[in-house]
Amino acid sequence: MPQGDARSLPPRAYCVSGAWPEAVMEEHHGARVARALALKLRAAIDRKGWTVAELSRNSGVARYTISKALNGEAWPDLLTIANLEKALEADLWPGREV
Repeated sequence: MPQGDARSLPPRAYCVSGAWPEAVMEEHHGARVARALALKLRAAIDRKGWTVAELSRNSGVARYTISKALNGEAWPDLLTIANLEKALEADLWPGREV
C-alpha cells in the first residue's frame, strides 16, 4: 500500500501548540487519531497499573513500538493496536472525528 507523504512525518509533527499528546493539532485526521489512541493507550496502561515493559510482555508488542506510539513518533498499525487491546482488555481505537 503506498504511503504517500501523509506518513513522511510522525503524528506529533502535526502539533500546533502544546506538548504531545495533549497538544492542539493541525487538521490532519490521521494525526488526530494517533493522538487520541496515545491518550487511550496511556489511560489503559495506568488503569492496569502496568509499565510499558509489562504491557510489552503481555501483548507481544515491543517496548520500543509502544513507546513510539505513546510519544507520537510512529503510526501504529492495526495488528499492533489489536494486540495491545487484547492484552489491556480495552478498546483503544478512537473512532472517527465528526
